[in-house]
Formats: sequence, structure tokens, C-alpha cells
Amino acid sequence: MFIQTEVTPNVDSLKFKPGVPVMSNGETAEFTSGREALVSPLGKRLFQIDGIQSVFFGPDFITVNKHQEHAWQIMKPEIYSAIMDHFASGQPIISEGVEAARDTEIQPEDSETVAMIKELLDTRIRPTIQEDGGDIEYKGFENGVVKLKLKGSCRTCDSSVVTLKNGIENMLMHYIPEVTAVEQVFDEHEAIARAEFEKFEESLRQDRLK
Repeated sequence: MFIQTEVTPNVDSLKFKPGVPVMSNGETAEFTSGREALVSPLGKRLFQIDGIQSVFFGPDFITVNKHQEHAWQIMKPEIYSAIMDHFASGQPIISEGVEAARDTEIQPEDSETVAMIKELLDTRIRPTIQEDGGDIEYKGFENGVVKLKLKGSCRTCDSSVVTLKNGIENMLMHYIPEVTAVEQVFDEHEAIARAEFEKFEESLRQDRLK
């Protein structure tokens, strides 16, 4: 097996392409901890490697996010080995009986606007983001605001806000007049970390003003 590696806009994220399908039927899966990855034989293998922050499975690629203090030159050989060993084992990516999320699957109860949002996310926006090793997850539509969660390489990328506002928001607003804004949704632990970082930045600003 020859595994190609592609850089992403996020320096702490790499895209690994094993040359074979990873997820099927357009599905994706993301794990942000070893506990979450217990449902995935490959996810469990990868989280045994020191320094891995999150793992994302796309249609034909695997995006690995690392902690900033760890070096790719040390981690990459272990990641290659884990991926090759997994595909050689014949095990599934996701354990049998566990269904991957299909957030953009149109449901009978969806309004016409929500159906249009999901279709646009799935056909026009998601493929572009996946090229950079990332993905989006639809989290809801309320009072004109589309709520999205960024995944994969986009999760910790410095340019994620630009991607969200200049790319996704502009396209949705152009095609769907009912959309007035796009808002990023964070996991609980991400929201706490973000709030702490903002408090730290504010304290630095106050110190400079003294």
C-alpha cells in the first residue's frame, strides 16, 4: 500500500490518502478522543500514537490533527504503520452496528429552506472543504442563521473563520435568501477552551494599556 500525504491549511493537520476507499456512501466520521474512537478499529490504532488530537475519516482520506508541541517527522512513520496494519487486517473502519452520522440527509420533517441548505452543503460546499482534509456538520437553522460545526483539519485551523464567513456564508446567502448568517458551533470542551483563551487575550490587552 502506498499512502500519499497532503498538507492542509492547518500546519497541525495532515491528510493521508491510502489509495483505497475509507468511508462509503459519502459518510464521514470524526473522533476527538480515544474513548470516542472505541467504535473504530482504525481510530483506536491511531489514538495509541502519542500526540494525536483528533482523527477524521473522509471518503478516501484520513485527516490527523496533532497537538502543537509534537513533530510530524516523529509521528508520520507510526501513522503510516497504523493505517497499513489496519487495511491489511481486513477489519472495518467503523465497527459493525455503528452508524456514521448523516447530518445532511434530508428528513420528511425538513422545511423547503432546510432541504435546500442541506443539498447545497452536501453538493457544493462539503466537497471543496474535504479537499483540504476537513468537513462540516449541519447543526440546525434558526431565525435565518445556519449553525455548522467545522471538522477535520478545519477544526483548529486559524483560517476557519475566513472559510466560514467568506466561503460558506456567502454561498448560502447567495443561493438561499432566507439565510442571513452562518454561525460556528463548538463542542462543550472547545467552547470552554475558547472562552479561557479569550479571557487570556483580554488580560494581555489590559496589561498593555497600563
